[in-house]
Amino acid sequence: MKILEKFAAIVLLMALLVPTAYAVTLQEAKAAGLVGEQMNGYVGMVVANAEADVVALVQDVNNQRRERYREIAQQNGISLEAVAALAYERAVEATQAGHYIQDQSGRWVRK
Repeated sequence: MKILEKFAAIVLLMALLVPTAYAVTLQEAKAAGLVGEQMNGYVGMVVANAEADVVALVQDVNNQRRERYREIAQQNGISLEAVAALAYERAVEATQAGHYIQDQSGRWVRK
């Protein structure tokens, strides 16, 4: 169970790891309804016409998450997909009311 607790803490910290070079932070983009937590454990675009800095932010956050998921998977002898699935569960728990998450059918819904 300690591995899961560590993982949950890491996932929450990752949400705060947003590069300062972007005009918008991950939390600001979520609050604006531009991005949300996808079922695959990564951040996704809720709107199709987001500005380039938001798209770049999403790509950067997802690259950071992918690398961290790889590390966790390797350290614990589990698949990357299993880590990402657990990350989604934790992300949903941590998502603020009014922010977007993907439901089981892949639709964007407000929490």
